[in-house]
Amino acid sequence: LTDVYCSSPALGRYFRSAQVVYFSNESSTVFYQLEFSVPPSTEGFMENTMNPDFIKNVLRQSIYDED
Repeated sequence: LTDVYCSSPALGRYFRSAQVVYFSNESSTVFYQLEFSVPPSTEGFMENTMNPDFIKNVLRQSIYDED
C-alpha cells in the first residue's frame, strides 16, 4: 500500500503511512489504516481528493495495472 499511495500523482504528496489494523487468513480480510497530511482547507479538497471512493480507486487502478 505504501508504494501505491506514495507513487500516486494525486495522493503521493499527502500520503504519510499505511498500517494493517486487522488480518484474517480464514476470510482473506484485511483492514488497514491510511494516514494523509491534509493541507489547510481548500475548496473541494476533502470532498474530491480525500473522498473514500477516490482513495479506493487509486488502489484499484494499481491492481488493474499489475495485471
